[in-house]
Amino acid sequence: MGNNNVLAQKVLTGDVRAAAKLIRRIDDGDREILPTLAQLYSHTGNAYIIGFTGSPGVGKSTLVDRIVTKFREDAKTVGVLAIDPTSPFSGGAILGDRIRMQRHFLDEGVFIRSMATRGNFGGLTRSTADAIVVLDAMGKDVIIVETVGVGQDEVDIVNSAHTTIVVTVPGMGDDIQAIKAGLMEIGDLFVVNKADREGAGKTVRDILFMLQMNDERKRLEGWEAAVVECVATEKIGVDKVYSAILDHKMYLGDRGKLRLEKIERSRVLTQFMDLFKEGLLERGLKKIGGQETLDKVVSDIMSRDNDPYRASSEFLDAVISSGSR
Repeated sequence: MGNNNVLAQKVLTGDVRAAAKLIRRIDDGDREILPTLAQLYSHTGNAYIIGFTGSPGVGKSTLVDRIVTKFREDAKTVGVLAIDPTSPFSGGAILGDRIRMQRHFLDEGVFIRSMATRGNFGGLTRSTADAIVVLDAMGKDVIIVETVGVGQDEVDIVNSAHTTIVVTVPGMGDDIQAIKAGLMEIGDLFVVNKADREGAGKTVRDILFMLQMNDERKRLEGWEAAVVECVATEKIGVDKVYSAILDHKMYLGDRGKLRLEKIERSRVLTQFMDLFKEGLLERGLKKIGGQETLDKVVSDIMSRDNDPYRASSEFLDAVISSGSR
């Protein structure tokens, strides 16, 4: 407990090394740091959280780099969590794009950390929520979460962010993919990057058309998602993207207070349920015999001597009965 107290106090003073150490342990799935996170939680709730998502290759890292610069020009401290997919074989994450943000590494007002989902129970939301607690507690004004946009992580980002930005580029067929992935529903702002490419205007029109079909809920809440063109590498249109972000932040603090409350409630509920399910699974496995029992259950299901429906029910009954003794 003593070490937890020391680590928590260091994070609260803005100690970069302490924050990096704690986030590394979060990334590794170390449950022993939960008491530290519990100590930090009462010091959170002040940061503005922005999520960037979109397919690989759309230039999210470059755009995030430019937006970090804009916030720094406004004297805001920034934390960046770059969430990368993890190889199910090696456990390694794809971290190459982070070199594009390297010029911020020497800026004491910016904290950048790449995280790997590692396939942990709870996925992106579980590890990201804990890392956000750390950055919020250490006093960052703005926290940017960038996901590589592969699979469920692409949609899960909405459970972590106040403002969700979907980045696309012309000519990738993202209009169709967006409908499939539900991105039209989660996006508060859509950015067409690399807008100097042929077809940028069509991409904008396609997104606007789909928003008319899919964004009724947000319009009823007083917000109409903007679609902004930019060329992040050339800093073209970045000011417009930044302005649109600030517009959404202002909306949440004014006409969108009910929307902000819904976002916060969803964030808290998701974090609580992920922790609860993870703890229940861990303790449940211990009570019924651990990995050996789990392996037998899986083998029985594979051989069709049991089925996942009955097995899960039996597992739950066994956990409940063992806890009542």
